[in-house]
Amino acid sequence: MTTATTTVVGAPDPADRGDAPRPLAKGGDPADRIFRGSARGAGALVLLIMTLVGVFLGGRALEALRDAGPAFLTTSAWEPDSHHFGIAAVLPGTVLIGAVAIVFAVPLAAGTALYITEYAPRRIKQTLISLVDLMAAVPSVVYGLWGLFFFQPSVVGLSRWLTTYFGWFPLFAADGDNPRDPLSPNTFYTSSTFIAGMVVALMVTPIACSVMREAFAQAPPGEREGAFALGATQWGVIRSVVLPFGRGGIIGGTMLGLGRALGETIAVYLIISPVFVFQPHILQNGANSVSALIALRYGSASEFGMSALMAAGLALFLMTLVVNFIASSVVARSRSGAGAEA
Repeated sequence: MTTATTTVVGAPDPADRGDAPRPLAKGGDPADRIFRGSARGAGALVLLIMTLVGVFLGGRALEALRDAGPAFLTTSAWEPDSHHFGIAAVLPGTVLIGAVAIVFAVPLAAGTALYITEYAPRRIKQTLISLVDLMAAVPSVVYGLWGLFFFQPSVVGLSRWLTTYFGWFPLFAADGDNPRDPLSPNTFYTSSTFIAGMVVALMVTPIACSVMREAFAQAPPGEREGAFALGATQWGVIRSVVLPFGRGGIIGGTMLGLGRALGETIAVYLIISPVFVFQPHILQNGANSVSALIALRYGSASEFGMSALMAAGLALFLMTLVVNFIASSVVARSRSGAGAEA
């Protein structure tokens, strides 16, 4: 909008009266400059650390990558001292464990986030938030021991049931076992990708839940009230306002949880029975992951074997970096109220 100005003949010039606009200071307030510099410094430090980690892994893995070449991605064996090694067997296992974890973690995280933001009484809401966040502080070894000694025996029945009625689906098949045979040993269904993924799901749920909860809590109050005014129920408001608005948070929390699940080491190492062949049957004994491979072979690795392990770590680092970058992009590009319907 433009405003017309009228100059009165004979009136003094505003500049002569001292009414000229003050020039704005370019430096700004000192507190703002300190905050801006601190934020930029912290961001630059994070990027520097990530770069140094990648350079370190790349430098240590260079010898093994030169020796293996492209076969590093297609070889299933792990015999670095014989110059026959690759991650073709453990990389799909890493993805399968992460996928199983996300299948269980996302509904749990989304349901928990919705309950806290929409249904929980105000007097217990902060307590619930603290309890969920506290789950992220539990050490991985605790989850691993819990999964090994308590959870694993309890879920064998579920694994057998899934194989019995859904064994026609390749992921749920169990080669070499008849699940309907009462004398079939339960150990056939222990130390599997399925059990490891369920344990990891509990570890990544707090991360996904935190992102989703923040997205749901920022749904526009005006659109909420408008939906209620039109006669919508609580679930109607969630379906038409909260979930569409929090779509970016749901996707971002899922991807961040997946990045966490791909790199989990101790819990997976304690539960699985490592095999160095591609194991597509998630309910069957035997699995592996890149992180578990590194933990298993680190203590006995030769100098060249250590370089091979660093190459595996570099592959995992790049994969998780891509996943987290996608998650950050999705969260950053989400728009307030996108897709919401009053």
